Amino acid sequence: MIRAVKLMFAVFVAFFCISPAFAKKPLKIYIMAGQSNMVGTGGISTFDYIGDDPATAPLLKKMLGPDGKPKVCERVWISSLNGKMNQYGGEGYGKLTAGYGVRRTDPTKLDDFIGPEYMFGITMEESYDGPILIIKTAWGGQNLSVDYRSPGSGPYVMNDYQVEILTQKGALEKVRAQKNEATGRNYRYMMDHVRKVLGDIKRVYPDYDPDAGYELSGFVWFQGWNDFSDLTTYPSSYGEKQYDQYSHLLAQFIRDVRKDLKAPELPFVIGVMGQYGNYTPGTFKVVNKSDYRMKLFRKAMAVPAQMEEFKGSVAAVQTAPFREDVLGFIEQKQTKVKNMGRKLSKQLADGPNADGSMTPEQKKAYMDDYKAKILTPEEMALWKRAASIGGFVHYYGSAKFHAQAGKAFAEALLDMGCK
Repeated sequence: MIRAVKLMFAVFVAFFCISPAFAKKPLKIYIMAGQSNMVGTGGISTFDYIGDDPATAPLLKKMLGPDGKPKVCERVWISSLNGKMNQYGGEGYGKLTAGYGVRRTDPTKLDDFIGPEYMFGITMEESYDGPILIIKTAWGGQNLSVDYRSPGSGPYVMNDYQVEILTQKGALEKVRAQKNEATGRNYRYMMDHVRKVLGDIKRVYPDYDPDAGYELSGFVWFQGWNDFSDLTTYPSSYGEKQYDQYSHLLAQFIRDVRKDLKAPELPFVIGVMGQYGNYTPGTFKVVNKSDYRMKLFRKAMAVPAQMEEFKGSVAAVQTAPFREDVLGFIEQKQTKVKNMGRKLSKQLADGPNADGSMTPEQKKAYMDDYKAKILTPEEMALWKRAASIGGFVHYYGSAKFHAQAGKAFAEALLDMGCK
């Protein structure tokens, strides 16, 4: 009898030692980096709008807890570093929930916005039954040519066009010194923070098990606007090759990140910019052939994913499908209203107050009537429900955009086998 009991006990112990449900799981670590759209302006106030669309309503269900409030992930932690432009900033950390987007006053405290990290983390939690840690570093207004320039790209070198125009302005040496000082600053900030978190994981994720260890499981890059809009580093005179340098810089960035993290096969996702959406007329304003340039820039962003050396380990995700034309249409109408207000206040010759005779009351009445003719009550209500801060460049502060982008980034990594 005693022998039988011992045998049963041994089988019991062996079963639980090998049972997947009780096996120790390594911590999966994902790094997310970029500029303001990686920081995130998706207003929590716009969450309900996600549920209006049958295609995205399932996302909203995943983003909300049983109490109807933003979900707190039980197995996903985050360390998020951001701050004002050109400053290291501050870190917020804890279990992943809504609020790790832009932080308007204190970068260490939750605010009312999300970035791609929220739905990214929720998607990853669904795919893996172990612990997950997201390390996010992002700052607004930063470019790859200077701020995020990685060591392997060498020093920033001005092209002939820059030298010519800056010499004419007498600012060549001043600007050159500024760029030398800024070169690689945010790359170093990013790497320093990643190393800081990896050096003391328990500080961020208290239940971390060193015996189970961790795995660097993927890197997501969502950046680009400040390179796209820099027409001196990337002059239009280069024609179709205008943004070729960005492709080279991004490829080297990937190599350097892998080298510095000692992760030579680290899966890498490039979030390709989505401003201008699918180029629907009437949903944006064209400046300096910006719609054409966006086509060139998107192509340049995706180049590393097509390179033989990165085959199967780098993917480009197009975010243009997540940008909503309806918000673009409304914003263009709002711009028309703002321009009329400017004509009134400045008494412009082509405005109704050119002679300056209108009283404040008359100007207000005129603008109320003009706005009512341009914008319908339905459009104004939709804007209030769907948009928050940031305007065109930041996808109108729509959480719907950020949720879809985060999910797509996660799925791209999963498709590469990062489970």
